[in-house]
Amino acid sequence: MSRPLLLAYRPLGLGDLLTGVPALRALRHAFSRHRLVLAAPAVLAPLAELSGAVDELVDTAPLAVPAVAGADIAVNLHGRGPQSHRAILAAHPRRLIAFAAPDVPWRGPEWRAGEHEVHRWCRLLTQSAVPADPTRLDLAAPDDPGRSGGLAVRGATVVHPGAASAARRWPSERWAAVARAERGAGRRVLVTGSAAERGLAEAVAQAAGLGAGDVLAGRTDLRGLAAVVAHAGRVLCGDTGVAHLATAFATPSVLLFGPTPPQEWGPPPERARHVVLHRGGRGDPHADAPDPGLLAITVADVLAVTSRRFPACRAGNAGDMGLTDKISGRIKKAAGDLADDPSMRREGHLEERKGEAKDDRARAEEHADAKADEVDDLERRT
Repeated sequence: MSRPLLLAYRPLGLGDLLTGVPALRALRHAFSRHRLVLAAPAVLAPLAELSGAVDELVDTAPLAVPAVAGADIAVNLHGRGPQSHRAILAAHPRRLIAFAAPDVPWRGPEWRAGEHEVHRWCRLLTQSAVPADPTRLDLAAPDDPGRSGGLAVRGATVVHPGAASAARRWPSERWAAVARAERGAGRRVLVTGSAAERGLAEAVAQAAGLGAGDVLAGRTDLRGLAAVVAHAGRVLCGDTGVAHLATAFATPSVLLFGPTPPQEWGPPPERARHVVLHRGGRGDPHADAPDPGLLAITVADVLAVTSRRFPACRAGNAGDMGLTDKISGRIKKAAGDLADDPSMRREGHLEERKGEAKDDRARAEEHADAKADEVDDLERRT
């Protein structure tokens, strides 16, 4: 007998998928007997797989009718409608979970302007009788760093200067100054980006005194980029999808926000590994020039964070957390075996992998700290 179909509609970008992971996991848990199909761009399939919540991804463009007909349940994780509601309803689901929208025959929870993106979709589910935990953002690191083409370097500093719009793009010469300081502190620096951002990445690397091999822009696919971020020592970037990767992999990060408030799209404030710089205010995130608030952030502001012991939490704490996750994961796997529950076994496997990744990170951070102390000592003596 075929499993009933649950359609999750979120045909958006990288950051959108990552902020939707807690909602996807809530759906996976609540409807464990369903086959969960995610309507999203095909390029995001590797990260959908890492979430452990998705059985299949169907390539879908923004606001397109998903190529999945007759779902038992469809969930609109795209927006408030009505266009996205109509696109889903055109696929004839039996039941729809969505926010209320004008001109659409559906009554759901009310949309709240200014709500954090993670909490918004968890609230939609919770108010639709599907419990959801907004803290479940973490992804297990990709199993094999070699999937990055051998480009992932444990403990490296990743500088990601690009962004989808000019409004969220800090000047390249400032990124170069930050990268130069990281290199001067004895850290390996990698500059990431898409193929279209290759020129920008090369300009930053050249001005920072980095080599051609340090420019990864255009050399990794999405899973490879995820491996680079997951194994990095720190990530420095703007308000972009890579910032959400750093949050998902618990990689320490310094994030520069401009037109969009971090209260809506930033990392959870309780996660001390992620430092957000924002001058306040709001602008047009799609403007064709850097946002004035973003330009108000200086190189000195960034170096004030990166030059101190960062992050504030010690590697030993990460190791303790890794042990807890591994034990919890093994318990869940055993419980899943007893109950013959594939969803619980999958969740336990992912939690155990997360614990192993935290152990790896703790060791990498201890090594990076030792190197930083060595550099500081040499600087004082010379």
